Amino acid sequence: MQTENAVEIARVNDEFRRSGQGIVVTRGVQILEDLVGLIDEVRRFNEFTEDNDPYGEHDFGTVYWLGEKVFWKIDCYDKTLKHGEDPLSSKCRRVLTVMLASEY
Repeated sequence: MQTENAVEIARVNDEFRRSGQGIVVTRGVQILEDLVGLIDEVRRFNEFTEDNDPYGEHDFGTVYWLGEKVFWKIDCYDKTLKHGEDPLSSKCRRVLTVMLASEY
């Protein structure tokens, strides 16, 4: 069951992911063909279910790109990049990491 906070976190995470800002890609993803297309696929992702988004925060997803299973994950940091900042805090800095499933 989604809490009120989870609904707001999901909204902010979706907005951030769709913006295309704050994206980091791993070495494995860097060598994939059509990286721009992959990032667009991540930005358009909207297939959230209870199985892949149990907390309802829209902070993780899986896409398949040119035969590769690719994960994306949003993490929240404070301004000094210390992990664990409150995702609804104005001090929160989001980072979206795109990685091959094999790199997880």
